[in-house]
Amino acid sequence: MPPAANSDLWRNRIRIPAYRVSEAARYADVSSQTVAYWQKLRRGGDPVLTPRPKGVALSYLQLIEIGVVSAMRKSKVKLRTIEATRKYLSEKMGAEFPFAEYRFKTDGKRLLVGMQQIDPAAPADFLLDTGEGGQLAWNRFLESLLKEFEYDPDGDVVRLWKVAGEDQPIRIDPAVAFGAPHVSGIATWVLKNRWEGGENVAEIAEDYALDRCHVIAALKFEAVDVDIDRPPSWPH
Repeated sequence: MPPAANSDLWRNRIRIPAYRVSEAARYADVSSQTVAYWQKLRRGGDPVLTPRPKGVALSYLQLIEIGVVSAMRKSKVKLRTIEATRKYLSEKMGAEFPFAEYRFKTDGKRLLVGMQQIDPAAPADFLLDTGEGGQLAWNRFLESLLKEFEYDPDGDVVRLWKVAGEDQPIRIDPAVAFGAPHVSGIATWVLKNRWEGGENVAEIAEDYALDRCHVIAALKFEAVDVDIDRPPSWPH
């Protein structure tokens, strides 16, 4: 199990530049050029992501926004709908990083936010169509979007990203491994280094008390061509 978080100290880290664009793009399964395109103020449109100064690394909140937008695009949500959603939540709700701060649903065409995130007294079944200037919509028959993202219990920010997919053990959590992708608290880059040092899956798993399948998943996430029959690094 990952180590318990220290109170809310993780909140102090989520705005600190810590991720390269190339890293964020790999985690979100898009190109660096796509990330740059989403961040630009384009002619006739608005940026999809919160802009950042050139050459500055991405914060955790910016990383999550890239992951969320990527998932939206994979769900066939149009870029202009995403643009309109960001503009609405930024201008009307004062959200600095809206795609890291709000839960979304979709029917494949629209992006909708639960009204209770904006007005706690609103009925649970009411949604706001953020791509249409805040029109009300009905919650029935809509499926949850972005299942690989989990929110802080206070509901105000994405706290955990199941970065390799909902069914994989890789996590990004600002309270664990300094926000690096990890399995059970062990950064995936650490496991990659051990593999590159000559150890096999069994040795790595034993040293870190990990399931072998988790070690393999972490190595594959780090683009390692895993040989499960690799002999031990030290003969017995």
